[in-house]
Amino acid sequence: MRHPMTFALAAAMLAIFSGSALADKYEGTKKCSSCHKSQGESWKSTAHAKAMESLKPKVKAAAKTKAKLDPNKDYTKDKDCVGCHVDGFEKNGGYTIAEPSKFLAAVGCESCHGPGSKYRGIHRKAGADFEKSKKTTPRQALADAGQDFSFEESCNACHLNYEGSGWKGAKKPYTPFTPQVDKKYTFDFKKYVRDTKAMHEHYKLDGTFVGEPEFMFHKDFQSTAKVGEKGSDD
Repeated sequence: MRHPMTFALAAAMLAIFSGSALADKYEGTKKCSSCHKSQGESWKSTAHAKAMESLKPKVKAAAKTKAKLDPNKDYTKDKDCVGCHVDGFEKNGGYTIAEPSKFLAAVGCESCHGPGSKYRGIHRKAGADFEKSKKTTPRQALADAGQDFSFEESCNACHLNYEGSGWKGAKKPYTPFTPQVDKKYTFDFKKYVRDTKAMHEHYKLDGTFVGEPEFMFHKDFQSTAKVGEKGSDD
């Protein structure tokens, strides 16, 4: 005899599984830099790439002491800290404390550009089409697949998450690194997004993608961009 409850449970489990499979998923810096090789190499020397290192004992000791943190403590498993030092903390495919991934253990590509499981394939196919026939692809296709072309709010969520910052999204747990602790923690997105010591060097893009949405400084960055080395997606 068919039991309606059995079918209801099966349907619910299928919905959960399907939703998880279809959700935007973090993939890690290795996937992105397999094609964007020069950007990836440049990023490795930035402060964002070393974000998890700063949570280790005796690293950035003076800064931690100034912020009233214990410089000898290991913060790499502290959930109140880790979220701003990794990609996609506790999100689909993102970094978890229980199962840490070295390809997510930093503020990497997807912290700014969004989880790449859906738009990475568009990049790959569009790149091949452009190389073969100079066919361009609307940038909107990437946006529809989850690529973030503004990402200011992603930066604010960590750098301005303290009382009195003026950022409307501020909530506990607050960052201990505030301008009151040291003026160097004053955050201006439009200034720091240009800082290659924090972000990465910019390299010439071949024009595969066209139209809006376009990052606010895209044209400025491209006007002075270097010629980089492409990788191959594997």
